[in-house]
Amino acid sequence: MTDLSAGAAWMAGRILPIAEAKIGVTDWALTHSDTVYDVVPVVGGAFFRLPDYLARFRASVQAGRFEIGMEDAEIAAALSSMVAASGLRDAYCAMVAARGTPRVPGDRDPRNCRNHFYAWAVPYVHVIKPEVIAAGASVWIAKMVRRIPPDSVNPRAKNYHWGDFTAGLFEAKEAGFETVLLCDHAGHVAEGPGFNAFAVIGDRVVTPETGVLEGITRRTVLEICAELGLATEIRPLPLEEFMAADEVFLSSSGGGVLPITRVDDRIFGNGVAGPVARQLHARYWDWTRRPEHRTPVPYPG
Repeated sequence: MTDLSAGAAWMAGRILPIAEAKIGVTDWALTHSDTVYDVVPVVGGAFFRLPDYLARFRASVQAGRFEIGMEDAEIAAALSSMVAASGLRDAYCAMVAARGTPRVPGDRDPRNCRNHFYAWAVPYVHVIKPEVIAAGASVWIAKMVRRIPPDSVNPRAKNYHWGDFTAGLFEAKEAGFETVLLCDHAGHVAEGPGFNAFAVIGDRVVTPETGVLEGITRRTVLEICAELGLATEIRPLPLEEFMAADEVFLSSSGGGVLPITRVDDRIFGNGVAGPVARQLHARYWDWTRRPEHRTPVPYPG
């Protein structure tokens, strides 16, 4: 039996080792970054909030005008069979719609491309490693690049346009920081590579409204806040207000709630994760174990 524990892919109905998964060199997914995708976490042998991730993926597919010829139930079945075959109990599971190759080489009409779906899964990915979070994670505010404007690339359709994020990551890493957070052209906090941002300001938990992906983990955080009786605001968040907050944290499918103790030269909480972020972090992992949020993977045997 093929060992898929390092990762598996689903392509055209076939499950194979992720190292063997390939797309063509003329696929617009490669040449034009013309894809939409989503990532659903597998925690303890079950997908977390799978219907919500499927719904957002479907919305991205429609926004990008892709035709992949698969219903949500078929996509769910592909993901389930792939993860089951891999044996991974904790996984980072991606579903992708790609534009594909033109029917006639050199054709520049996107309507003439053969759209297709594929998926892949690898062992669970942490956007920031747990040991870094425990020691105190740092974020750099990008200085040389701004978030791509929403009227250029729609951030609500989850996509692989990472030119701005990649430039920001170079900045952050060269400055000695763990990751990067981008602002928009109006000076409001936007998002980072794979995560949304939050600020605790007085008795309110605030997250940016525009220029961001409406993350499922972001939604989970807002719903947990409601459960805990914490007031929330979704609105433009000026960088100056973010930097003056009592606490800041990130949310991501790759790690849940991620407390941050340093942003540029500003130290939060004397270098210790704040109480709201700690509470939300613990409650997030509690939610991943609640049966109503879990879709078990049908592992063999």
